[in-house]
Amino acid sequence: MTIRNWFKFFFNALWIGGLVTAIAGLIVRWDFFNGYIQSGEIWQFLGALLWMVFLGFTMSVVAQMGFFAYLTVHQFGVNIFKTLTLWNWVQLLIIMVVLFDLIFFRFRLTADDTGRSLLYLLLLVTLVVVSGITAYLKAQWTKKHTLISALFFMIVVTTLEWLPALMVRSGNIDEWVTILLFPLLAVNAYQLLALPKYNTMSDADKAKLEERRAARRKESKASTSK
Repeated sequence: MTIRNWFKFFFNALWIGGLVTAIAGLIVRWDFFNGYIQSGEIWQFLGALLWMVFLGFTMSVVAQMGFFAYLTVHQFGVNIFKTLTLWNWVQLLIIMVVLFDLIFFRFRLTADDTGRSLLYLLLLVTLVVVSGITAYLKAQWTKKHTLISALFFMIVVTTLEWLPALMVRSGNIDEWVTILLFPLLAVNAYQLLALPKYNTMSDADKAKLEERRAARRKESKASTSK
């Protein structure tokens, strides 16, 4: 990918993270934001909303770091297990382990707290459904064998990026766990689906650059022969 296209890719992902976090924050923490509106504290409202946007920027950077780390891990996995088929089976196993860990260790669901259990089960369904749709689209738009790798990235890598919030047990952490899942999913889905387009654009840019260089060399040889 060329530097120009990488900047486009980076800033588009950045704004997606900021926008999604702001929207999710307004919905999940509406009572907090509505307090500023009811009291006429518009600047405080805008300041809090802007803070949510910057939080989304941070989540976007985390997601982008995770994405490029996964591209390296994926290549290592294919090289270690020799075949893509075997690596896909390993990825499926890791997906199952991560989902098991989420349900029984990270969420810590109890029968005594039905509301919290429903919230976390809804978040789990959101994670799996969005990941499944993204992986399906990735396979349809590129190659069929990318389905498992895309599913692995969307579930496992997103969970790893989400993990710091899941490990906190104080305050209104359930709200933040809910809010932070959505920018991670949105940015990761964007990266997975948009990367081929930017790679194609980069290849076209490189081809045009090579054509210009060849034209300049041809002109230089023509002027020298005169």
